[in-house]
Amino acid sequence: MSSADIHYLPEQPAHDAEIERINEEAFGPGRFTRAAYKIREGGPHERALSFVAVHRESVIASVRMTWIAAGKGRALLLGPLAVRPTFKSIGIGRKLVHVAVEAAREAGAGAVLLVGDAPYYGPLGFEMISHGRIAMPRPVDPNRLLAVELQPGAVARLEGDVTHAALATKI
Repeated sequence: MSSADIHYLPEQPAHDAEIERINEEAFGPGRFTRAAYKIREGGPHERALSFVAVHRESVIASVRMTWIAAGKGRALLLGPLAVRPTFKSIGIGRKLVHVAVEAAREAGAGAVLLVGDAPYYGPLGFEMISHGRIAMPRPVDPNRLLAVELQPGAVARLEGDVTHAALATKI
């Protein structure tokens, strides 16, 4: 298989069932207890900024983006990012992150936040958020709270409790 055999496309409703299977395979039933999933319960993800990798008409990987709020700041939460096991370690996840972050930049987002491993996401431009700056709705290792700033000062505007952006506008 060559990288030319993999196509990166905007997520469509028809991909939902395959994406759910990939996330179940990657994260298991415990995925629903994670802080990021708690945020996603507050409203829908941003389908226009979410992407899939397709090989021979099958979805083999996915990344989703969700608008979040923390204090006066707004950003996108990246995740889940999942790749089918037989396609791991060949750069598909990194490519999906790149595609999603560039789409966020083009959409005018100020920052993209995620909960993940700095050794993986650091080379993609993500840096650790200052400890205590934001609070996720469930426990998270503060060393895993990472962000890439797309507009100057966007990360500094993120303060306090992180919620789905749809909930912040109702307050």
